[in-house]
Amino acid sequence: MTANEALKNQLQNKQDAPKQVAAQSLGLKNLLSTPTMQKRFEQVLDKKAPQFMSSLLNLYNGDPGIQAAEPMSIISSAMVAAALDLPIDKNLGYAWIVPFYDSKKGYKAAQFQLGYKGYIQLALRTGQYKGINVITVHEGELIKWNRLTEEIELDLDGATSEKVIGYCGYFKLINGFEKTVYWKRDEVEEHRIKHNKAKDKKSLNNVWRSDYDAMAMKTVLRNMLGKWGILSIEMQKAITEDEREIKDISDEVKEIEENPNIIDHDFGFEEDKKNQKQEEITFDQ
Repeated sequence: MTANEALKNQLQNKQDAPKQVAAQSLGLKNLLSTPTMQKRFEQVLDKKAPQFMSSLLNLYNGDPGIQAAEPMSIISSAMVAAALDLPIDKNLGYAWIVPFYDSKKGYKAAQFQLGYKGYIQLALRTGQYKGINVITVHEGELIKWNRLTEEIELDLDGATSEKVIGYCGYFKLINGFEKTVYWKRDEVEEHRIKHNKAKDKKSLNNVWRSDYDAMAMKTVLRNMLGKWGILSIEMQKAITEDEREIKDISDEVKEIEENPNIIDHDFGFEEDKKNQKQEEITFDQ
């Protein structure tokens, strides 16, 4: 091969190679369209990947708060939900992707947050729970609660108003062990304020503001399962991720990588070039 031919081949290979771009420079839609990102979701979700990615786009398009968040943080949060095989539709209440303002970096970033239905789903997957539930208790429904013996008496038809006065959690294992807990609304509020890292301790953030009861039920359920439940490896990981959110709640969020992620960007390439070997992307999950 002559020197001119070798140079020609090098120029052709350079032209055909997929372009390397910073992930943070792409919007979420373009980011999800890259072969690199599609491969990552397929590795986790297999055939369910397209549906999950579509639901992520729908969530993004319908929530201005998430639209303002840094795209890779949205992907990282979605990956946690994908790994747990939980839907991210916020109306379902299994898991949420929540935007927080990062005052250090000066922009919004998204975080994964597990819903109380997500806790129930993960518990049921262990095969160790015969039954598990958590409910709101309205004014007039509570007849008696003994916090020592954990005996509770409720009249679920006796509500005198829509006012929520507490939250009751319960589970029973297939081996017969069962547990009931009851938290007054004031106890939940005290717990929320204690763990709120915002400057204004009493301020309501994100889901606490949009769906207080859902977060309150999650608090009761997580505390109950953490103390007395049987936790699979999957549940332990989920609790760790959720507690990470509780730790970082408020103005600051977990660190996003300082160095921009580099991914292959091949938009506009012909179909026969889409199967070229792509470099793997790495990011925090």
